[in-house]
Amino acid sequence: MTRANLKPLNKQSIVITGATSGIGLAVARRAAKRGACVFLIARGENDLRALCEELQATGARAAWAVADVADFDALSEAADKCRRLFGGFDTWINNAGVSIFGPIRETTLEDQRRLFETNYWGVVNGSLVAAEHLRKRYDGGAIINVGSTLSDAPVPVQGVYSASKHAVKGFTNALRMELIREQAPITLSLVKPSAVDSPYSRHARNLTGQAVQNPQPVYATHVVADTILYCASHPIREITVGGGGRLIASFYAALPGLAEPLFARFAPKLMRDRRSAYEPYDDGLYDPTEDGLDEEVHYPMVRQFSALAEVRKHPGIATGVVAVLAGVGLATLLLNQRTGPTRLQAIRSRIDPRDWIDTQSLRGRFDDIVETARHGLEEAGDRAHEFTDDARDRSRRWFRDTRKSSRKALKKHGKQARRYARDAGDYARDHAREGGALIALATIAAAVGAAALDARRPDSRLRSLGKF
Repeated sequence: MTRANLKPLNKQSIVITGATSGIGLAVARRAAKRGACVFLIARGENDLRALCEELQATGARAAWAVADVADFDALSEAADKCRRLFGGFDTWINNAGVSIFGPIRETTLEDQRRLFETNYWGVVNGSLVAAEHLRKRYDGGAIINVGSTLSDAPVPVQGVYSASKHAVKGFTNALRMELIREQAPITLSLVKPSAVDSPYSRHARNLTGQAVQNPQPVYATHVVADTILYCASHPIREITVGGGGRLIASFYAALPGLAEPLFARFAPKLMRDRRSAYEPYDDGLYDPTEDGLDEEVHYPMVRQFSALAEVRKHPGIATGVVAVLAGVGLATLLLNQRTGPTRLQAIRSRIDPRDWIDTQSLRGRFDDIVETARHGLEEAGDRAHEFTDDARDRSRRWFRDTRKSSRKALKKHGKQARRYARDAGDYARDHAREGGALIALATIAAAVGAAALDARRPDSRLRSLGKF
């Protein structure tokens, strides 16, 4: 079999790492409420025992194992325990993670390696353990890796965390392709939450010396938990929870040269919590934080719904809703017009440039103007020829009258005659050029005048265009 047969949640056994806090805690509680068997993995034994007793008190089947996700052997032993108790598992959720707030150059290499041990190698170890088990099952199953929108748009102050989530995304996509090539019956999903109302910032190592918080918009943990559980029963490749994170990631992908200077300047200010005094909490970078089962920390404004995630989970319904709304809007526009259904046709005819001007009428008027101008030019040419002939006759008369005079006088009058003839020719040529210019000016004036006359008519297309 090459395709996973994902079961309904109430028939699944689900393994959750990082199950005692934040998103992992929300997933455990909601999965148990929906009838799934839950196997909890975390580093804090007291919190694990308390959570297991809480879930069992509601009638759910739950078990736990203490393990650090950075320890491959410890995870393998936890998976063996789950197989002994529940007969195996159908979904494995890699959720465990830690963070560091502070500049990269001020973060020790030891701390950076430790963060990668949890965030990256924890995902690698869990994915390999889960894949080895699920590829042997007839129905296969699902592996869900919890990443972050910071794998698409890194920010300062959380540079090391962003780098680890980039690594998680790359590993997840590469492993998915290998599973496809092997035809393994396993779906591999990457869930990328935006800022979430969880104890995440309290459990992070803080090197800034200031109280920190997630910048708005912040989403409730159950919004991410519901998306993760949806991926457990539906083959989704990658999904982002929270439109705010998706918007920032898209901005960074489209204009990185502009986004990076803006992030460098404003991200540290947005992550500073000015309402709270700095308290050096015991971070969970090396040791578990057994501070109780905290799912949320109650930001002043928390979004209880992610439209982006819902559209991704239900693309058919979303498309249908958009189509219905578009149809209702169009029908409302058409039916509320005085002309009813013919309104659309009227609009189309008005925006068609071919109907703006009565071309037949304008062509007739233009032909009349051209014909008038042509007659005027012919008359000007005839007059020029008449003037030339008259000048020629005058020169001949002058020549006859002075033929009996002295040779000097003859030469003088001859020059005058030639000058008269030359002036007459120049006059004729100049008037011919002026006639051409007059035709061009008359043509332009005729077009403008025709448009003006047409605009004064009651049924003018130009006037109706202006009103539109």
